[in-house]
Amino acid sequence: MKKILSIFTLIAFSAITGWAQTDAIERFFESYMDSDDFSSVYVSPRMFDMIAKAAGDEMEGDVADVVKDLKGLNVLKTDIEPMKYYKEAVKKIPLNEFEILVKVKDDGQNVRIFSKSDGDIINEVLVLVGGNDEFILMSFVGKINLSKLAKLAKTLDIEGANSLELLSD
Repeated sequence: MKKILSIFTLIAFSAITGWAQTDAIERFFESYMDSDDFSSVYVSPRMFDMIAKAAGDEMEGDVADVVKDLKGLNVLKTDIEPMKYYKEAVKKIPLNEFEILVKVKDDGQNVRIFSKSDGDIINEVLVLVGGNDEFILMSFVGKINLSKLAKLAKTLDIEGANSLELLSD
C-alpha cells in the first residue's frame, strides 16, 4: 500500500510541477496583456487549426507542418522600461525547467531561446528578448520541429519572431 501511495504522490507531484511552470508563464502574460504599455497577441489552438485547414496547399510545406502542430502562441511586447520587464521575466519564469537553445548578448540586446521537451518531441519554445529598446516574450506550444519553426519565423509578421531565425543555424 505504501508503494502505491508513493507512486501516486510522485505522479501527482510531477503533474503539479509541470502545471506550475505553465502557470508561471501564463500568469506573467496575464499580468501584462491588458496593460496599455504592452502589445499582446494570443493565437488559440482553434485558430491554428483553422489556418492550417484554410491555407491548405497554398502554404509552403514546412510552414504548413508547423502550423498544424501548434497549439498556442502568446506574444508580449513593450518598449517602455524593457530591461525592467526582461529582468522580471528572468526571475519569475522558471527558466531552469527549460533547455537553453540560443543565448545572444550583443550591443545591449539579450536574446534567449529555450525549449521544453518530452524526449525527442519539443512541446514549447520560449523566446525572451530584452534590451534598451524592447522587451519581447513569446511562447509557442505544441509539437514543434525547430528547423521548421525557424522557417515559419521568416513568414510571421510579428515583431520578435525574427529571433527564431537563429534556430536555423
